[in-house]
Formats: sequence, structure tokens, C-alpha cells
Amino acid sequence: MNLPPILAALRKHKAGVTLITLQIALTLAIVCNAVFIINSRIDRIQRPTGMNENNLFLLMQQYVGAPTGDDPASIQKLDSMQLTDLATLRNLPDVESVIAINTLPLFNSTWSGGIGLKPDQTNSTTHAADYYSGGDAIRTLGLHLVAGRNFTADEYNHKGFRGHQRPPVVIVTKALADKLFPKGDALGKSIYLDRTTPSTIIGIVARMSAPSVGSWANDWFWNSVLIPTRLDAAFSRYAIRAKPGRMQAAMREAVKALYAANPMRVIQASGGYNDRSIWSFASIRKHAYRADRGMAILMGVICVILLCITGAGIVGLTSFWVGQRRKQIGIRRALGATRHDILRYFQTENLIIAGAGVVLGAILAVGLNLWLMKQFSMDRMSLAYVVVGIIVLLLLGQGAVFAPALRASRVSPVEATRSV
Repeated sequence: MNLPPILAALRKHKAGVTLITLQIALTLAIVCNAVFIINSRIDRIQRPTGMNENNLFLLMQQYVGAPTGDDPASIQKLDSMQLTDLATLRNLPDVESVIAINTLPLFNSTWSGGIGLKPDQTNSTTHAADYYSGGDAIRTLGLHLVAGRNFTADEYNHKGFRGHQRPPVVIVTKALADKLFPKGDALGKSIYLDRTTPSTIIGIVARMSAPSVGSWANDWFWNSVLIPTRLDAAFSRYAIRAKPGRMQAAMREAVKALYAANPMRVIQASGGYNDRSIWSFASIRKHAYRADRGMAILMGVICVILLCITGAGIVGLTSFWVGQRRKQIGIRRALGATRHDILRYFQTENLIIAGAGVVLGAILAVGLNLWLMKQFSMDRMSLAYVVVGIIVLLLLGQGAVFAPALRASRVSPVEATRSV
């Protein structure tokens, strides 16, 4: 194919060429970054919590007329009520295990604090989520203990909701252990959940994510501490593991059993969960990542719309040029050009335009990603997204130009004898 005639023809249609080139460039820049955002959101949605999420649900309730003071008698009564609830739930036929717990991963009710390596440390070494539980959280939540041991029965304790005492022993996630002790010798070491009381690390679990999925928790999302302490208050939360395939039955039975044991309670929602008292963990995960899911869908719709508009623009412009050039096409046919020559001419013309567009678009895509990194703390986009985007836009251009180019190839040589 001789390029000079094609370039000469394009110079005669500068406005149309410029518009399509810019449209392709903008589409490439936006689509590459949008797909990158979609993949980032999908990765967030699919990241594990470290728990066995199957057959796990959370029940929240509040006592009516329960003590509200911090005196030992009130705390003891609240703890007795909570132990009764735990025994009631544990005895249900469809319940495998149950613990009282202050929150769960992804639940968006975050208990967290700084952790130090020495007393009276002014600035914390790192930040971590605190999980208070008076029972075997490793078994109930399905956590994986990779080093050390679990809590023993005599290490569990309880305290008032506003109590300040810290536990003598804790279990931490591997991410937190590595952050605090990079040499890998965290077991047996002491950490400070406050500035005065040391807690010894007796076990390490592979992973347990933070309750929050907000950007403010990104730096410590995998830093968690298991604390062997029940919190006694006028409200409580129970993490319940149902027997395989029996979760729906266990959820129904749990509410009835608690009301039968003590009707002076309200089973209600908290932590921003609208008017629901009992949540499967699948629902908690879905609720936690609803914004990420919505963003991924929105970006996907934008990509489809932009690609359709760009394809339609190429079809429209090529069809317009074919209508303008019917006599020239007829002359070429009369001079011996085949239908394949005409088809290849328009495809080569589009390839030149699209090539200029994707080169400009690649520069814009990288620039847009750098701007997003600066403004929204996004990760750097891999150049693979740009390469794939270039291929997609070039193929889109060739596909969009094919139909009008095919019509052009069917122009009869007789058109050369007609007046314009």
C-alpha cells in the first residue's frame, strides 16, 4: 500500500482526523485507568480475612434494665448474663461453637490502638485492631495458628466495658509480629497495648484483617491482636459458627433461644447496620465492599460507553468519507484497483489515525495515573494495561472501519462517469 496518497487525503480532512485521534487518545487514557481501578477494587473485594467465613454469623443484642455501672457487682452481673447467653447458644443443635466478641473483620466497628515495644513509649511502633473475646476465637472464627499456642482456660478473663486493665498474654497476626519484630522472634516477646502494662505474645495466626476497609486503615489492615477478655456491658455481640449447611436454621433458633432464656432484651443492629440484628458473614462482606463494587460497576459502564462512542465515531467518519469519495473510488476501480485494494486502503487509513491516537493516549494514560497517584494515593498502573489498551483500541478501529470500508469496496467503476 502506497502511503503518500493516504497521508495526502488525511491532510485534506484535518478536522475529522484530529477529532477522531483525540477521541481515541482520551478513550485509551480513561479506559486504561478505569480498568486498573476495576481490577484494584476486585482485588480489595476478594482479599481474605484470615477466617473460615463459611457458616459464620454475628448476632447483636442489648439487655433491658441491665446494670450500667462500673462497680464490681454490676460487672459481675453483666458477665453472668453474658455467660448464660453463651451457654444457651452453645447448646443449640445447629451451633458448632460461639464466642462473645467486640467486633469482626470487615464489620466497620473498629476497636484499635497503638502498640509499643517498651513502657512509656511516646510514639507507637505501629497500629493494630483489638479483638476482645472470652472464648476460643481461633476455633470459632476458623483462624490458622502458625506459631506458638492458643490461650488456656485460666488465661481468659472479663472486665467492664470501660475497664482499662490489659491482658498478660495475647495472640497476634503474622503481619503484626513481623512489623514489631522483623527478625522473626516475636514469640515470647512483650508488647505494650498501653504505656504501662506488658503483654506477652504466646501465639501467631496467619492472618486476621481489621474491621475497617476504609483507606485510613490501609497501613495496618493486617495488624490484629487477639485479647482473651470478655467485655461486660448492657449490649453484646456473639460470633456463632453453625454446623455445615445449618446456618439459616441456627440463625432462626438463636434469636428464639435468647428470648426464651431472657426476654428482657432487644436484639437489634448497631455499627451502622440498618435495623438488622443478625448477619451472616457473607452479608457483612457484601456490605463492607458495597462502595468498591459500585465503583467497579461504574467504571465498567464508563469503559463500555466510551468504547461504543469511539467505535461509532470511527464508523460515522469513515462512512462520511466514503460518501464524499465515491467518484474517486470509482476512478480507482476503473483504473484496475480491486475490491481488496479499496478495503485495505480504508483499513490502512484508519490504522494511521488510530496509531497516532494510541501514542498520544498512552502518554495521557500514564499522566492520568500519576495524577491519580498524587491526588488519591492510588498505586502505580502497570504498563501492561496500556499495552493491552493499545491493542484493544487498534482492533476496535479496524473492526469499526470494516463495514463502511466494505461498502466502499463495492462501489462500481461506473461511479467514475457520474457527475458530482
